[in-house]
Amino acid sequence: MSQAKLAFDYSIKDAEELLAHFDAINTNPPPANAEVLKRAGLVMALTAWETYVEDRITEAMNIRLGAVAGSYVGDFIHKKLHQDLKQFHNPSSDKTKRLFQEYVGIDVTLGWTWANTDPERARKSLNDWISKRGDAVHRSKPINNGSPQAHLIRRDELEKVIRFIKELVKATDANLDANL
Repeated sequence: MSQAKLAFDYSIKDAEELLAHFDAINTNPPPANAEVLKRAGLVMALTAWETYVEDRITEAMNIRLGAVAGSYVGDFIHKKLHQDLKQFHNPSSDKTKRLFQEYVGIDVTLGWTWANTDPERARKSLNDWISKRGDAVHRSKPINNGSPQAHLIRRDELEKVIRFIKELVKATDANLDANL
């Protein structure tokens, strides 16, 4: 298991705790401000994924560059990776695939297989969740002019995305461990 996976296991707890806080205050009817906890949970879950990817590619590069660590070539590649990671936002399946293929020569998305999920379905789900995270980050809840607005993310969806991201990290880590 990678250090990136260990760090992820710790950071995903933020999303789980936000869900638990939502559950704790969710009465009938729920308080008007309870929805913010679900949006924040979505953001935290996908931020944990983004951080995992950044940490894991760095870890993989340290393995790949072991023989040239500290040399001009090793330093050059590390600097390029660091620059690329500064611009690595919204870690969709395409961006994640490109990053790992470019730096370590592995299509990590091919290993995104677990119960009832194949790589194509995992890529689509990740992209959908990343898009929804963008909505949660850049669009606050809409102004209500009388009729109630649907919440951006339902409680069961937040639970589902947390479970999905955990499986995605487990599959990615296993694929990289087997191929590095």
